[in-house]
Amino acid sequence: MAGSGPLTSYWTPGLSTYLLRHPSSLSTLARAAWRLRRTGWWRRAPFLPLPDREYWKFRIATAAGAGTTALEPAAVLDAARWALLQPAGR
Repeated sequence: MAGSGPLTSYWTPGLSTYLLRHPSSLSTLARAAWRLRRTGWWRRAPFLPLPDREYWKFRIATAAGAGTTALEPAAVLDAARWALLQPAGR
């Protein structure tokens, strides 16, 4: 997903291919993504349940270190599995 569209900062290169090879991981990723959504996501464009951009940058930095803009697909799934083990904050 090249360019600077509204979803570019959330994109992980190779994640689609990874999920095609490991389809059972899709539910884990979807459940974790739902927990990260911003409050009132339906009120603002792009009207998708995405996390706040600053919060997403923080989560990437805490998962992979400062200066990192994207994780490897396997690391995304590791982070999603870890997130689902934590108590829900909502």
